[in-house]
Amino acid sequence: MPRRTQAERSEETTRALVEAGLTLFGRDGYAATSIDAVASLAGVTKGAAYHHFEGKIGLFRTVFVRQEERLAEALTRAGEGAPDSWSAVRAGCHEFLRRCLEPGTRQIVLRDGPAVLGWDTVREIEYQHTLRLLRGSLRAAQADGRIIEGDLAIRSQLLFGALCEAGMLLARTADPESALPAVIAEADRLLDSLAR
Repeated sequence: MPRRTQAERSEETTRALVEAGLTLFGRDGYAATSIDAVASLAGVTKGAAYHHFEGKIGLFRTVFVRQEERLAEALTRAGEGAPDSWSAVRAGCHEFLRRCLEPGTRQIVLRDGPAVLGWDTVREIEYQHTLRLLRGSLRAAQADGRIIEGDLAIRSQLLFGALCEAGMLLARTADPESALPAVIAEADRLLDSLAR
């Protein structure tokens, strides 16, 4: 077996810490998760965790970004099989709401992200991932003549805000699985108001 370089070992440690962070922050929340617990689950020392991240907030920010990347990947896959650009928007919105039932999205993105990182940082990260994807999908649907004309920057912000609030509604309800169909139905009514 060839020996791994320092850079490869460092990358592997970082990846293990982020994966452990996704698990623990998603399951237990930011406040209840210690850097010791993340390091232990990752199989590294607490010192290694502090070497790779500037404390718990630095680790959480990286975990938040990774969760946003995973969410954007899922939304992209959901829209890929759609027959047209407007159906892709709708499929992506439905997938976003379904993903709000998952612990990682619910706890990391919706509940803890804004409280730990602040709204400005959260929105900056979302602009690079999920919100960017929504804006691009709406742009494609408008170019195809599938939605009414309007300001895409404002429209994407408003729609994204509505979807995040719907996600928060699901995150706070006692039985999110049962609430999901009604939330999707209301989201569809909102989307229908944009359709041509």
